[in-house]
Amino acid sequence: MPTSTPLAEPEAEAEAGALAQAGALAQAQAQAQAQALAQAEDHALGEADAFSDPASAVRLDAADTLVDPAGPTQLDVADALSALLRATGTEPRPDSQLEALTLAVAADLPVLLWGEPGIGKTAALTQLAESLDLPLTTVIASVHEPSDFSGLPVLGDDPAEQGVPMAPPDWAVRLVRAGRGLLFLDELSTAPPAVQAALLRLVLERRIGALQLPSGVRIVAAANPRSSAADGWELSPPLANRFVHLQWAHDHEVVVRGLGGTWPRATLPRLDPQRLAEAVDFARRAVCGLLAARPALVHRLPSSETRRGGAWPSPRSWETTVRLVAFAHAAGSAREVLSLLVRGAVGDGPGLELLASVDRMDLPDPETLLADPAAAVLPERGDLRQAVLDGVVAAVRKRPDRARWDAAWALLVRALDTGAPDLVVVPATTLATLRQEDWDVPASIERLAGAVALSRRADDAAARVAVAAEARR
Repeated sequence: MPTSTPLAEPEAEAEAGALAQAGALAQAQAQAQAQALAQAEDHALGEADAFSDPASAVRLDAADTLVDPAGPTQLDVADALSALLRATGTEPRPDSQLEALTLAVAADLPVLLWGEPGIGKTAALTQLAESLDLPLTTVIASVHEPSDFSGLPVLGDDPAEQGVPMAPPDWAVRLVRAGRGLLFLDELSTAPPAVQAALLRLVLERRIGALQLPSGVRIVAAANPRSSAADGWELSPPLANRFVHLQWAHDHEVVVRGLGGTWPRATLPRLDPQRLAEAVDFARRAVCGLLAARPALVHRLPSSETRRGGAWPSPRSWETTVRLVAFAHAAGSAREVLSLLVRGAVGDGPGLELLASVDRMDLPDPETLLADPAAAVLPERGDLRQAVLDGVVAAVRKRPDRARWDAAWALLVRALDTGAPDLVVVPATTLATLRQEDWDVPASIERLAGAVALSRRADDAAARVAVAAEARR
């Protein structure tokens, strides 16, 4: 479909008009000053009479200042001041929730921002549209009828032959003409169930009546929790499952800096063209590996109404997750950003399990570590190091022999030298049970025995303290 120049939005027109008024004000003030000087030179005496003459073209206002009736009014001045207050700038600034939002928008996934009233959801979407140079179309879902989203029937010349087409609303027509834009569905949690049902096709298929929105249109919604929404409703499970849910919170430093005139700049993630195929493979392995091990996570509808209106796992939301992981991997996004996205797609529990699975995908192969313990590089994070050591012991258990058993002890010693000693306690205890009668005990086991004994004494002391505290209650 051919495109045309995007229609100017009301906010942009208002700001342009205010800036024009400010320019007109400055010009009028300069003209008034020049006129006053000329009058002072040519009619020094007559000017005094002009002040007292009610018919004079020059009058005194309530503040006893000289005002030209043809000059700017006080409303013009107020509009100019408002324009100056709206004139803010942006700066590059790390912001995890803003980066998560822009990455989901780049992935062409519907996003729903949750937050208390006044937290800045609408302002963030406005700034996002300006930064991405996308025309912003705001639709308040709660003030519309279901037919506004499903289309209004329009009778033609021969309905029996041609059918009855469903006419879309004007804002949808403008988006199609522009070919691109940001559709902002505001106050979604105040939309009644019938309107939410009508939104299903718009959010998933991008269709409004007989009109198909172009691929350049992105959809973002905002909602308040039911407890703080005016006549709020919980989101229906089918509608909620179509969104990536992001909890929008304020950062006081961002707010202070923004009120001073500078807000964080929203930019699309930079995807590495060389990593696209790798990103797709990584995302599919991560999600499929988790679901193969945890089939119960494929579909789990929450039992409570409130949680059904948020993020929860389903085949649809896992497909969304694959897309998000691929985009985050190609963009090199931080783990915090990936965490916001996957938890916003499938919920906190399944999302955290996926993150743990992703962490383990990058762990070294236990067989590689056993082949050369001296060159082994162990993860710095404690939970990942624990997983590696457990994997090494499991590999020895699966195929036990003397050389592999000795190599596992060498790895445990290396872990003891480079990390927390308590991480080797369980692997060392398990590895000791795998010894066969004809295997000599390695000399390094003495060092590990000390660490194990110390850890056990610490555990016993902690247990005694806990018992004593319980007894005092």
